[in-house]
Amino acid sequence: MATIRFFGAAGEVTGSCFLLSFDGRKVLVDCGLIQGTPADEARNFEPFPFSPSEIDAVFLTHAHLDHSGRLPLLVKRGFNGPIYCHSATRDLCDIMLRDAADINEKETAWENQRRERKGLELCEPLYTMADTERTLQSLCPLPFSKRYQVQPGLELQLQDAGHILGSSVVELWLHEEGVERKLVFSGDLGHRDAPVMPNPVRIAEADMVIMESTYGDRLHRSWDDTLQEMQAILDSAAQSGGNVLIPAFAVGRTQDLLYCFGRHFQQWGMKHWSIYLDSPMAIEATEVYSRHPDLYDAEARHFYSGGQKPFSPANLHISRTTEQSMAINGIRGGAIIIAGSGMCDGGRIKHHFKHNIWRDNCHVIMVGYQAEGTLGRRLIEGAEHIRLWGETVRVAAQIHTLGGFSAHADQQGLLDWYGGFSSRPPLILVHGEEQAREGLALQLKKRHAARVIRPEYGQTLEV
Repeated sequence: MATIRFFGAAGEVTGSCFLLSFDGRKVLVDCGLIQGTPADEARNFEPFPFSPSEIDAVFLTHAHLDHSGRLPLLVKRGFNGPIYCHSATRDLCDIMLRDAADINEKETAWENQRRERKGLELCEPLYTMADTERTLQSLCPLPFSKRYQVQPGLELQLQDAGHILGSSVVELWLHEEGVERKLVFSGDLGHRDAPVMPNPVRIAEADMVIMESTYGDRLHRSWDDTLQEMQAILDSAAQSGGNVLIPAFAVGRTQDLLYCFGRHFQQWGMKHWSIYLDSPMAIEATEVYSRHPDLYDAEARHFYSGGQKPFSPANLHISRTTEQSMAINGIRGGAIIIAGSGMCDGGRIKHHFKHNIWRDNCHVIMVGYQAEGTLGRRLIEGAEHIRLWGETVRVAAQIHTLGGFSAHADQQGLLDWYGGFSSRPPLILVHGEEQAREGLALQLKKRHAARVIRPEYGQTLEV
């Protein structure tokens, strides 16, 4: 009997991790970091609820850390099998997992200095660069739209999910006791007609579907409205004379922004701004995006083929070093600063907040999902003060939320994608807060008469 168990992204957005057991074999789909509050992130250190050494293979939907970020921990604790993913996902993981390991090691070193002074027991990093190197060697890159037998009785095919470069819908065919069953894992589905990425591939047949629900209870603004809103914000910011801060995920959102700034250079008056990309990881990720034009949508491919550099608007300044980043802090106006982290809980964006967010002529544009417990979530919910390195800082900046820039499908996009299945298979909703899952489930039942399951952490379902 084949079963699937849910060890992450069940009633929450992060920590994607699903265990599929069949015919004596065990495989994982994703193994992501749990993100959010300190209490949430402390759960990453807990033992896996399965033996990593007994996992035969991992299927990775994409490179974002909430899907890939515990892979080095899995390897550290005994997993030594293949990790199947798209070739572009491999390239992005080479950046993102190394960066995560570097942060783990540095933060642990700082914490151990504090503990040593107090005579406390020292701690270990979640994983090290050595664990990450072994993980990267286990990545097995595959193309889209080609079916492979990856284990006895198990076939795999990846399809473009349109979320970020290399993001995949995972199709699995299980052959057990003469019976074939097909499971489809959506991974994170892209926002239809988004910049750069093509629309998610729709699948016609499945016996069970495991689908994300991040924005299952809401609709994004149209792209036309979103682009007009961005122009209005930039116009207002130009009149006020301050800087624009954009916390952006290094992979996906940053490239969308740079592409749009180039495409609308004249219309948005970009010649009046200096754009700073202040994130070493985002700079590396942008270089990866530039190497894969075959994965762009038709418009971006046309833009690229015309000799344009799709992620290099004319007034872009690359800020790799700490010194270059610090120099930006002396700029009082006319700068658009793109920096991580996307949820504002780390990275260089916090330094730019320290120097700008207390100014009433500063504008902060949120272009990505802000999980519960994060600094970004507190800002969009109207926090009047925030804490930065032990200091209370007043929030006087105007905070804008541009949900239309999301790389995730909204409720309508999710409904449309599920509507592509001809047989209306049973549907399991994951990767969404409970309100989002509930809202999507109601619409799925209403519009498609879908059989919807909302699993809890650790729940087991028969396939």
